[in-house]
Amino acid sequence: MSLSRRNFVIATSVAAGGSMVLSACSSGGGGGNSGNSSHAGTDKYTGSVVVGTKEDSTGPAPEIPGARKGGNIIGLSKDDFSHLDPQRIYFAWNSTIANLYVRTLTGYKIASDGSMKLVGDLATDAGTVSDGGKTWTFTLKDGLKWDDGSELTVEDVRHGIERGFASFTTEGAQYVQTALVGSTDFRSKYKGPFSGQHLDSIVTDDKTKTITLKLKVQRPDLNFTLAMHSYGAVPVSHDTKDKYDKDPVSAGPYKIAQHSVDKSLKLVRNPHWDPATDAIRNAYPDSFTFQFGYEALAATDRLIAESGDDQYAVMAYSGVPAERMQKVLGDPQLKARTINGLLTGLYYYAINCKRITDPKVRQALNYAWPLEQIRRIYGGPSAGDYATSVISPDILGYEHQDVYGKLKKPQGDPEKAKALLKEAGKVGQKIVYTYPKGGNDAYEKTAVVITNALKAAGFDPVVKPVDSTSYYDQAQQINNSFDVMWFGWSPDWPTGYTVMQPLFDGATIANGSNNVSQLNVGWVNDAIKKNAVIADPKKAGEAWEALDKKIMTELAPIIPETFQRRFYLHGSKVGGALFDPQFSAFIMYKLYVKA
Repeated sequence: MSLSRRNFVIATSVAAGGSMVLSACSSGGGGGNSGNSSHAGTDKYTGSVVVGTKEDSTGPAPEIPGARKGGNIIGLSKDDFSHLDPQRIYFAWNSTIANLYVRTLTGYKIASDGSMKLVGDLATDAGTVSDGGKTWTFTLKDGLKWDDGSELTVEDVRHGIERGFASFTTEGAQYVQTALVGSTDFRSKYKGPFSGQHLDSIVTDDKTKTITLKLKVQRPDLNFTLAMHSYGAVPVSHDTKDKYDKDPVSAGPYKIAQHSVDKSLKLVRNPHWDPATDAIRNAYPDSFTFQFGYEALAATDRLIAESGDDQYAVMAYSGVPAERMQKVLGDPQLKARTINGLLTGLYYYAINCKRITDPKVRQALNYAWPLEQIRRIYGGPSAGDYATSVISPDILGYEHQDVYGKLKKPQGDPEKAKALLKEAGKVGQKIVYTYPKGGNDAYEKTAVVITNALKAAGFDPVVKPVDSTSYYDQAQQINNSFDVMWFGWSPDWPTGYTVMQPLFDGATIANGSNNVSQLNVGWVNDAIKKNAVIADPKKAGEAWEALDKKIMTELAPIIPETFQRRFYLHGSKVGGALFDPQFSAFIMYKLYVKA
């Protein structure tokens, strides 16, 4: 939610026409229910993510049929990129451009059906783990260079990680820093590399091109964490510290040529990028030009008209707004120029387990909740898929499940809900429901249908909205006065740990915690600790999925709502348009200009 920031900005709900925000992060089709989503340009999306092999990590990236080199792709966006320094990048929007010039030890190789493989980016593979998940070793590929032609070394990789400890890189992720020193107060342990000191927990060998991270805690999924741009390599010899944010050096296929803040940014080819070193990125256009200041409606109208160079443009940030959705999807020619996909993560309603202590009452709330009516307010099937689990389709190990039969009765099952309330002796149970008030009338409308559904199920609903500017501050207080709270979560990388631990680990309960449900159950806490150190990714995924089902079946601490969907429009001369399941945008490095 508000503290996990990877998808905080990119996940604004467009279908609802407002400012619903997740925190942490295909052409055609309106999308059906979960499990039948149209993703990344096809209807074959499985939501799968696996760890790839050394062969999978070997470049060049697979060619895109029909693609050609040359031309300029234009990106239309409301906002400029807030940061270009890798160690200051966390938001998905910044990562969308970082994919073009920042390289990390690992990264995601995305297939045309949206399925992902975690592979070596700078590294020859996805890493070797030992010591029960405490030691990770990576070997760099040959032929890696910076945009001035100098060699990219393991010292540059170490420098990028150690820069995350510096006082001016507070916007980036903090997972690796914490694991390396064993403390969330990691800056008190190490101040960064600029004093000439290195961390003993990072060992490099220039001759073998290896870098080894020796952690204080077990982290079997650290190779996923290291794919975050916050841990991108930075050249030791060209680091300008806090000024690096304005002029970063490129290791990817493009480099920044011009940047007029809040107006435009242009990238051109990096002549020293070798596609043989890169299994992830294609590089078809000669350049990318981003133009800022375009609201979603204005960008959509430009692309509908697509006069002149707008034939080569894409909606780089905001998606098609609700007021143009019918026009775009109702016109076959316009619809053919869209991509759509599910946003990373989950929108849901947290049930305050400290106040609603009886699991039967929480189960009754799940049965009663009117998902169909809510989604209709958001815009119908085009707004997203019904969520029936905690873990989303992009998470390793995801399996379709529906504990409360919401796909059969998405409108709610008041009879079953009332029967549970009778069993618990809680018919007439008061439920205080809250949501962020202001700037989004969809919340007001959903409050009405939620109130009606709760009354029909035998509850006594009381609606207490909170001003959106202070909503999270109030909802994340352990002594708040709410029973059910609208919320959302987007994981920082696609494993179950990044969902289940922040949302349900009892040890995290505190003011400001993302465990808004305040679930604190011994077997859940134990399972989270156990699953977190499972070394085999497939087994770990299965364990997290099983825990998801057990928590929802026995404890019901949340009411899943939607895996929300976003539609983007592009010009008719743009090819290779695919939805990025990591950053909920176009995969920029797969685009090309049609002849």
